[in-house]
Amino acid sequence: MDLTRCISCFQYTPKLISPFRQQTTLKPNFTTISNNHSTISTTRMVAIKARVEGAADAETAVVEKPKLIKRFQVSEGYPAPFGATLRDGGVNFAIYSANAVSATLCLITLSDLQQNRVTEQISLDPLTNKTGDVWHVFLRGDFKDMLYGYIFGGKFSPEKGHYYDSSRILLDPYGKAVISRGEFGALGPEDNCWPQMACMVPTSEDQFDWEGDLPLRYPQRDLIVYEMHVRGFTRHESSRTEFPGTYCGVVEKLDHLKELGVNCIELMPCHEFNELEYYSYNSVLGDYKLNFWGYSTVNYFSPMTRYSSAGIDNCGRDAINEFKHLVKEAHKRGIEVFMDVVFNHTAEGNEKGPALSFRGVDNSVYYMLAPKGEYYNYSGCGNTFNCNHPVVRQFILDCLRYWVTEMHVDGFRFDLASIMTRSSSLWDSVNVYGNPLEGDLITTGTPLRNPPLIDMMSNDPVLRGVKLIAEAWDTGGLYQVGAFPHWGFWSEWNGKYRDIVRQFIKGTDGFSGAFAECLCGSPNLYQEGGRKPWNSVNFVCAHDGFTLADLVTYNNKHNLANGEDNNDGESHNNSWNCGQEGEFASISVKKLRKRQMRNFFLCLMVSQGVPMICMGDEYGHTKGGNNNTYCHDNYINYFRWDKKEDSSSDFFRFCCLMSRFRCECESLGLNDFPTAEKLQWHGHTPGMPDWSDTSRFVAFTLIDSVKGEIYFAFNTSHLPVMITLPERPGYRWEPLVDTSKPSPFDFLSTEVLERDIAIKQYAQFLDANLYPMHSYSSIILLLSPDENA
Repeated sequence: MDLTRCISCFQYTPKLISPFRQQTTLKPNFTTISNNHSTISTTRMVAIKARVEGAADAETAVVEKPKLIKRFQVSEGYPAPFGATLRDGGVNFAIYSANAVSATLCLITLSDLQQNRVTEQISLDPLTNKTGDVWHVFLRGDFKDMLYGYIFGGKFSPEKGHYYDSSRILLDPYGKAVISRGEFGALGPEDNCWPQMACMVPTSEDQFDWEGDLPLRYPQRDLIVYEMHVRGFTRHESSRTEFPGTYCGVVEKLDHLKELGVNCIELMPCHEFNELEYYSYNSVLGDYKLNFWGYSTVNYFSPMTRYSSAGIDNCGRDAINEFKHLVKEAHKRGIEVFMDVVFNHTAEGNEKGPALSFRGVDNSVYYMLAPKGEYYNYSGCGNTFNCNHPVVRQFILDCLRYWVTEMHVDGFRFDLASIMTRSSSLWDSVNVYGNPLEGDLITTGTPLRNPPLIDMMSNDPVLRGVKLIAEAWDTGGLYQVGAFPHWGFWSEWNGKYRDIVRQFIKGTDGFSGAFAECLCGSPNLYQEGGRKPWNSVNFVCAHDGFTLADLVTYNNKHNLANGEDNNDGESHNNSWNCGQEGEFASISVKKLRKRQMRNFFLCLMVSQGVPMICMGDEYGHTKGGNNNTYCHDNYINYFRWDKKEDSSSDFFRFCCLMSRFRCECESLGLNDFPTAEKLQWHGHTPGMPDWSDTSRFVAFTLIDSVKGEIYFAFNTSHLPVMITLPERPGYRWEPLVDTSKPSPFDFLSTEVLERDIAIKQYAQFLDANLYPMHSYSSIILLLSPDENA
């Protein structure tokens, strides 16, 4: 997640409908439904307009004389499990709220939701419909096209952390599908960016044929990860998909990933979010800014319905099944599916943000608060999820279990995961650990050595075998790369790998030794803690920051299109434009840029650890130097299939061959850090590496049980160099990869027609055990028997 992606997150004041207001004077007419346990009143509501304190018109629902029918049979219900659950021929509703004094279940048909009406409301009796801090009710009846939400009553005292408002219908945190607008980017009624939302009520028709799908359970060391945005992957017209910008659209293009050699996709946020959160006119591009990336969750159990070709059809069930279809089809092709999840904050923002769910249900429990009710902001987005509170950590665990068991997801990447290691509001060691700790002076937000949430996730039997990846930092200054609490289980996005590799490849002095550590899986970060190379997820580029093409094209960010005067986004990118700023450059500069792109990708594929490719980098996608494209639902963020397929796709060929080479080599996915028995370092001469501050050359040989011995070298100097190769009597070195050569000679695969001729051109050097390396180039040589020996 970009730590500075939006400086205007809370400038928009959302419109929310209000289910009822006490000041509206209409005589209600109640219908009561009696049973052996309790009497619960139901009221039919209808929306009208009301002027609220001089503000814009707000939706207000008032009492309408109901039809005298018994729509539901009502009983007290059960306190577990949370959410809406099918059982005993009906639906049980259960929700936690410790500080509310009243609770009302609101039932809303899909048609009534679109008309801003509440269909039925059922007031819960705190004597019969509450167990401990859990409100519950059980209903039997016709739930076809039925949605639900809650109203909670209580104190509105922000200084004490309470935001109860009986005029708000709230989402159930455990709701399995959230319904509001059906089309991505389309405004709600009367141009409302925040129309009323509601959760799907489950029915017996909620079925999906998994066709025997099972987890792939690849060893993590064997993964090649591809970070993908679902909408951006196929939204461009050149994708020629039947359902562009959807889960189905991704399915249509999965074979592209197979060709690339990817066996794992990491989906950017697919939990329900509101893309209209930042909605405002962008005078620079003449369009509207949206929350395109999705790092602002509304509900954690619901898949993003507007990523579905079905939208809100069938009350969101079709969207759920479409996500499942994506997972099933990916598994059929041998591709695991990870989700990028955002448990560090929610879309409700700070005290000026909307009350959608957590804030109105129990704000002081779900958010990290200061003593006077202020929101801690370790996320940089207005609030901080109270992750280590007992209720919240159980909620997160339940959510992960749901996506694994019900949706068959294989792993999770946790955005700003360091927040999950911070102590919760009102930290109490007795409450957390069962007994007081000597010298326990922990305050809210303090980083914990043994965070209860991470402990639970790491040791949960359902999550055993599921990959867990931490983005091990947050915006509060906590940086834990190499030090994230891991229980031997967690991996990390290795931000240090990114920074060091960028510096070395562009020719910065003083990084040769650190670069060598990166090639070995960063043992300086992970070995002492008992972890392995595969605990390092290596990447050069990700969704936030420069693309690979822009990394070699721009020295500076060019973010004017974001409408924030180029003040947003990271200013220190460790990039190099190869001599000229921007896409319009000389032929020699463009050639150098392509060479540098090949150097970066080769480095990524030959490093120990897990490589991650950013969507579009395989063909050289450019965002015009914009390194913070969170707000663009347009060509800037769309995968350009036409660009991938045209003549410039020689880089795509190189990427495919390099990923295939990595998969073929036993030595490039080691389960442990390489030792001297496996790896030997070299300099311009064999066995003489140069680790000085001025060194820009790193070379090594690696013993591989499949390929034999392999020689790798990186020359990031502006000068060419003649290197001496290690002598191997009876064998000779043959070139496989030279990034200084044009395609197809950059990778001499067996299908290159002039391969033998190209190899002979090196003969005069290789006969003398030499190899000439161009400036800013990388090579891979293979050892083969010398027929002339």
